[in-house]
Formats: sequence, C-alpha cells, structure tokens
Amino acid sequence: MTTFRIREASSLLGVSTDTLRRWADAGRINTITDASGRLAVDGVALAKFAQELAEPPGNEADQAVAAHSARNRFRGLITRVVRDTVMAQVEIQAGQHRFVSLLSREAADELGLEPGMLAVAAIKATNVSVEIPGTGPTRSSKPPHQLAVLSTPNAAAGPDRTGDGPVPPPRQPLEPVSPYSQ
Repeated sequence: MTTFRIREASSLLGVSTDTLRRWADAGRINTITDASGRLAVDGVALAKFAQELAEPPGNEADQAVAAHSARNRFRGLITRVVRDTVMAQVEIQAGQHRFVSLLSREAADELGLEPGMLAVAAIKATNVSVEIPGTGPTRSSKPPHQLAVLSTPNAAAGPDRTGDGPVPPPRQPLEPVSPYSQ
C-alpha cells in the first residue's frame, strides 16, 4: 500500500499542509499513521480525493490559452488502471488536470502501475508517457515506454520549439485513388 506524508500529499493536491490537516480534522479526508508514527494519507484515498477536488466547479467559461509549451511534466496520482490482455489504460490526476494514457499491458505490469501511486505524465508533442519517480539517484536501465498518441501532428503548427532539431518539411497530400479509376 502506497502512503504519502502530509507534506507530500498536500503538495500533490496543490494546497498547504495546514489546509490538508484542517480537511483531515474535519473528516474530509482520512489519515493514517505511517511506520514512522507520522501522519500520512493512503494513496488510493488521496487519488479519490484528488479526483473530487478536480471536479469542475460549475459553468465557468473556458479561458483562452495565453501561452503553451511543447514539453510538460505533470506530477500526480494514478487514479485508475484498466488492463486487458494487450493494453492498459492509465488515468493520472495532477491537480485539476486528468490525463488518460494507453500503454502496453507489459509496460504497465513492469512499472507496477496501481491506483494511488505517484506518477508523472510527461508530455511532448503528441505523446504522453508515464514515469515513476525514483527515490534515489539511480535510473532504470529500461527505456521509457511509449504511450498513446493524443492527436495527429499538424504540419501547419510551425517550427519545432522544443529545441530537438529541425522540423522536416510538410508532406505533400496524396491524390485520392479510386478503385474504379482504372
């Protein structure tokens, strides 16, 4: 069972430790005592609570985007993992942001993905991958697993702003071919 100390849980929720303690005192979220005798929150309970906090508050109009980045990393909690024989669907709640990613069942099993775990939704261009933060300076020798494509790249979007290198020229559209045109 994954547990988070109050400081880390409050950071994941985007609130102060005092706010989280007040919520716990009011019974809004259940706390436990970890092996060190410190106040903590069960990962599954924290994931469910993060989902509740992220619910849209009402009929607010969508705000226009002032700026965007080609690379983003959203630290959050895994709230749901659905596995079948080949693929897995992973949902991550990072503050008010919910990310859904598809990856191979093998990758999900190798990462040990379960609700309540801390994870990072790393987004670059059209791909989202799931990372498990390490507890020390070591890195896994396994390459990261590629996840679902969220959208089709748009050649008209302009040059690559990630600094990853030159952008290939846009492809020319293919002429439609009809099976009846011979």
